[in-house]
Amino acid sequence: MTGDTAPSSRTRVRRLPGRAAYDAVTISSVLDAGVVAHLGFVLDGQPYVIPTLHARVGDAVYVHGSGASRAIAVLGSGAPACLTVTHLDGIVLARSAFHHSVNYRSVVVLGRAVPVTAPDEKLRALEAFMERVTPGRWAEVRAPDDRELKQTSVLRFDLGEASVKLRAGGPGDDEHDLALPAWAGVVPLHLAAGPLEPAADLDPRIEPSPAVRALIERFGG
Repeated sequence: MTGDTAPSSRTRVRRLPGRAAYDAVTISSVLDAGVVAHLGFVLDGQPYVIPTLHARVGDAVYVHGSGASRAIAVLGSGAPACLTVTHLDGIVLARSAFHHSVNYRSVVVLGRAVPVTAPDEKLRALEAFMERVTPGRWAEVRAPDDRELKQTSVLRFDLGEASVKLRAGGPGDDEHDLALPAWAGVVPLHLAAGPLEPAADLDPRIEPSPAVRALIERFGG
């Protein structure tokens, strides 16, 4: 994975480079904390950006989908791609319109996907998807059978070309605006869990498992 400098000219952050990071720890932390990734690619001259779940395992990030998916087919063919994960951490309210901003963490991964065909790696990747979102859940449910594995395609992106850009802190108002009678500061934002919605056909005697309870706690429900 990357070090303290941009691994390539394509990943070097040029606008406000002081907000950039290229180290493995920061890249991994942003990927691991994210719930949804967006995959960008071009097909027949038309750009597409597709939301998907993702999971990082070591120096690679995996995505998955139906074997009939157009996006999976294009990416699996080796088309150039871009994977991004973004967190919106807060709205930054300044005294001037110009200095309003947001606090965020965003990672960009460039490269070409590699189809995962080895059954063991494929199963490990699918387990990683579930365990990243709901740790402990894999052991509570039935694992995919051979038919389900064949219907699911898994792609791997190496993290050789990746960068993070982030902003934190309060507004950067100009000194001549500090006396203006407008509230300034940060409105923090986070993803929160709502009340549980049991499946209509769930046996009412079945209580939420430890993994489900941990998921609720993770998102402050």
